[in-house]
Amino acid sequence: MEARVTVPLIENEPDLERILSAPTAELLGALAAWQGDLLLLGAGGKIGPSLAAMARRALPPGARVIAADLFPAPAARGALEANGVETIACDLLDREALAALPDAPNVIFMAGRKFGSTGGEALTWALNVYLPGLVADRFRASRIVVFSTGNVYPLAPVSSGGAAEDDAAGPLGEYAQSCLGRERMFQHFSGRFGTPVTILRLNYAIDLRYGVLLDVAQKVHRGAPVDLTMGFVNVIWQGDVNARTLQAFSLCASPPAILNLTGAEVASVRKIAERLGELMGKQPVFAGREAETALLSNTARVRRLFGEPPTPLDTMLQWVAHWVMIGGPTLDKPTHFETRNGKF
Repeated sequence: MEARVTVPLIENEPDLERILSAPTAELLGALAAWQGDLLLLGAGGKIGPSLAAMARRALPPGARVIAADLFPAPAARGALEANGVETIACDLLDREALAALPDAPNVIFMAGRKFGSTGGEALTWALNVYLPGLVADRFRASRIVVFSTGNVYPLAPVSSGGAAEDDAAGPLGEYAQSCLGRERMFQHFSGRFGTPVTILRLNYAIDLRYGVLLDVAQKVHRGAPVDLTMGFVNVIWQGDVNARTLQAFSLCASPPAILNLTGAEVASVRKIAERLGELMGKQPVFAGREAETALLSNTARVRRLFGEPPTPLDTMLQWVAHWVMIGGPTLDKPTHFETRNGKF
């Protein structure tokens, strides 16, 4: 019996980038009254290029879209410029370079560090706490949308459906602690200067080249054990993240608005692996047992504001399974979603 494939599949990176950066009708409507330029700080990473490309496709032609980063990978800069995004090579930790960036009434802050934090804690804190303070001060007159993470929450009982925005933070490990520090810096400067801010607690974004579903699919494909101890996850398609990030400017406030940004479903890692196995003709191998807690976020607020995420979980699974089977390129950056001790 053939596996159920019900959606058009993605065959190459150009098609993937086009889908990731395609603005929805709802987004175009939400941005109809947009004013001013957009500056993305830290735009050379996993999320930045497609987010900047979507912004360029969705914003009025007169609005500049500017991406600033170190751009250690030249290809990322070239991809941005090919999509009509202006780029500036900049060490954001250099106060003079930061001061020299153009003023923009709309800023997305997405710089930060996760992997390599263990053993490199000092740099992690510099990028995740000190830099946000510099940026919040420098762009005090702007609207700022800030990327944070669901890791600022403690592990939640699976039966609870996940932590809500008003729940107490409980970061586990120095990476998560530093991410809460990032939030506190923007909260402090928002209170001091009245800067309107939205903080997005994201987990986990899915692209075909990285993400939880790719991590699981690669293990299923090669017959490696899938660890079940972090037995449940939230996932959201990166294109949906991009759209909601731009919509989040409408929420900017002082004190900052906080929004959990992820999919609506508490997804079972076991069922994810089984569906991927069905699609790839493989039998998953499992290790461990599901714990009663997991890193989960309640999405009632974001769904009330922006509706259900347009991309269903099974669509993502079909895309990822096919991508792995055709040997599609990856970023070789595992999420380490299985980690339960906060050490990244």
